[in-house]
Amino acid sequence: MMFYTVISGWLFYYFIEMAKGRFQGIASAEVDGIFSGLLAQPGTMFLCAAVMIIVSFAVCAVGLQAGVERVTKMMMLLLFGLLLVLAARSVTLPGAEKGLRYYLLPDFGAMREIGLPECIFAAMGQAFFTLSIGIGTLSVFGSRIDKSHSLTSDALYMGVLDTVVALLAGLIIFPACFSFGVQPDSGPNLLFITLPNIFNTMSGGRFWGTLFFLFMVFAAVSTVIAVIENIITYVMDATGWSRKKSAAVNFVLLILLSLPCILGYNLWSGFQPLGDGTSVLDLEDFILSNNLLPLGSLVFLLFCTRRYGWGWDRFYHETTIGKGLPYPGFARTYISYVLPVIVLVIFISGYLSFLK
Repeated sequence: MMFYTVISGWLFYYFIEMAKGRFQGIASAEVDGIFSGLLAQPGTMFLCAAVMIIVSFAVCAVGLQAGVERVTKMMMLLLFGLLLVLAARSVTLPGAEKGLRYYLLPDFGAMREIGLPECIFAAMGQAFFTLSIGIGTLSVFGSRIDKSHSLTSDALYMGVLDTVVALLAGLIIFPACFSFGVQPDSGPNLLFITLPNIFNTMSGGRFWGTLFFLFMVFAAVSTVIAVIENIITYVMDATGWSRKKSAAVNFVLLILLSLPCILGYNLWSGFQPLGDGTSVLDLEDFILSNNLLPLGSLVFLLFCTRRYGWGWDRFYHETTIGKGLPYPGFARTYISYVLPVIVLVIFISGYLSFLK
């Protein structure tokens, strides 16, 4: 949350600017300049991140299911539909075929140059991050699923939908990168450079762009709420505090903890913790993606399958409740012994790649 709330604030800023019409009719270089200008303004970034944090904590202080679930379902359906429209527009841009080749055709030469372990780690790291595996978020939401639902079926749906959305995002981003001359490895700012350029080429681009960033704000808020709920719930259990007291204390902490990421792009830009061109966000992402997610996943695996934790029998019983696919019993050996080794190898590979 120290950096994800800041990125969420960027989305909120772009929603406001897109609605104001700031991107209409400007060149690709000017779109790039708007993002660079945002990173140079710590006050604006702090204000936008604070808005997202305030909204998320306000929802968590009241409760989740009454409003968040209903609104998020509608917004995510609309966002998915808009992604389809954007993908269709992106693949028809001039020069888009180069981006499609870059995105969809395997380059085994590049894979050998980078190293197969590094490629596998990058893919698994993305899977860990996008599904929030290993930090308790899925447990918080899963605990609210009705017993009539099959956890196995829901997990399968999540994996499939997440993959489909990721593929759509690639069909939007990479053809547009090559069409507008943006480097495809530019990191998080790809979203904030290529998408406004696409909207500028569309009829009614201001309207579609405003809708897109509005839906993205809702998607980001739903993620922030998920993790904040995790934090609030833990503090309530550990201290006996009320929900509102836990929310208030953690709200102040998160506001303060978001400052390093914000300042890392301007006042603290000289601090490059992981080498030239890196920032505080890169350090925080390294702590999360290379450490907390894989190690947290390993702890969950061992807890669910060992008698010193929950135990396989209880785990298996819980996953077979409800209508839908049952959890495959033959997977016990794989889940209990093979998968922990795979996760441990991913963790070690991440460090080897980093040191290399």
